[in-house]
Amino acid sequence: MIVVKFGGHAMKDENGAFAQAIAAAQATGESVVVVHGGGPQIDAALKAKGVESSFVGGFRYTTPGVFVVVENVLANEVGPKVAQALMQGGIKAQAISGRTLPTLIAKKKSALVDGSAVDLGQVGDVVRVDTSELLALVAKGIVPVVAPISSDESNGGLNVNADLAAAAIAGALDASALIIMTDVAGIYRNWPDESSLINAINAQELDEIKGSFAQGMAPKVQAALEAIKGGAKAVRIIDGTDPHSFADALLSKGGTLVVA
Repeated sequence: MIVVKFGGHAMKDENGAFAQAIAAAQATGESVVVVHGGGPQIDAALKAKGVESSFVGGFRYTTPGVFVVVENVLANEVGPKVAQALMQGGIKAQAISGRTLPTLIAKKKSALVDGSAVDLGQVGDVVRVDTSELLALVAKGIVPVVAPISSDESNGGLNVNADLAAAAIAGALDASALIIMTDVAGIYRNWPDESSLINAINAQELDEIKGSFAQGMAPKVQAALEAIKGGAKAVRIIDGTDPHSFADALLSKGGTLVVA
């Protein structure tokens, strides 16, 4: 089982390379689950409503009004479009929200990656994953395309960072790999210095330096650590804007590899 996080900035897949790479993975007998983001699409929808996006430690501050927009964009627009693109590439796919069943159960996020306390509104940390819907789809040869929206214990909605949602799902499925597609080449030790790209690192070493990462890189580092802790065998963070990067990742090449 491979879990792929398809990022908002990596979604420019005009030539169908993403679908082709997933088809290649399936041809080897590998099952695939896709978890998608949608940051740029959410930004555009909020801007159209005159709402300024606000981020703290790489996470979107989510008021009740912002959550309504986030859920609609992810579950009703981005997810179905990703599933449709895969189907056009000959792959059976179905878009679902993490609130279905629910698949993702979360609690309000109370701390940033560096451990500092924070109030981010309706932002959640996944505490449990119900894999039954995902496994039912996979058993039918369908690629689940999951929007990172969760339910809390009282069935309220929470916005979960897509990297962290993918990490939780990868751990729950004991995935052989979590591949995080983003808009940078991998984890930079000294962001944004491109010469500081980390090719491979173990989870213990990454955990020791996690507090040094800022902006959108911090959730990716946390996601890699949580996926390994949860049971995933490896995490590879790659540049999803490069049409060949996903195919290379399936061949265990490129980006930053994080292992236990």
